[in-house]
Amino acid sequence: MNIEYPYLPEGREILYVLEDDSFMKEAKETARNFSTDRLHPTGAVIVKDGEIVIRVANQVFLKHPKFQEWHQKGLCSRKFLKIKSGTKYWLCPGCAGHESHSEARGALEAKNKGMDIFDTDLYLWGHWWCCKPCWDKMISAGIKNVYLLEGSEKLFNAKHPDNILGNQFK
Repeated sequence: MNIEYPYLPEGREILYVLEDDSFMKEAKETARNFSTDRLHPTGAVIVKDGEIVIRVANQVFLKHPKFQEWHQKGLCSRKFLKIKSGTKYWLCPGCAGHESHSEARGALEAKNKGMDIFDTDLYLWGHWWCCKPCWDKMISAGIKNVYLLEGSEKLFNAKHPDNILGNQFK
């Protein structure tokens, strides 16, 4: 598989699992139940020794349903300004900034709980790559492998004609 990610740290790779993988199912349910980003909900689980130790979802600052609806319909300052994906989240309160991404939140939650997540795996549902700040946090926390849903480069890529954004849970 030759996917051009917007960012991938040297020496790292993204691994893939099918949708019926039990950890990916948990990541999907975490996104469904806890993400506040209705257009691009993501969920992540961190797995240590075969057990889920952290469940997190991305969060946005816009909590009001009407504002979320407007954002989902394209009223996003980052889109309007043609900001490169993975950058300048602070320009739009409807976009989940990297500190609110599932991957970063997982690493932070583990740190806040005093958990050692060295040599763990992170399963991420709802995205097709990880931005540099998220990779930095995962690497610093000791996360060894990142797993995405097979086909995520199409399903969760806004530029791909076969994406399912806005319809992830139907």
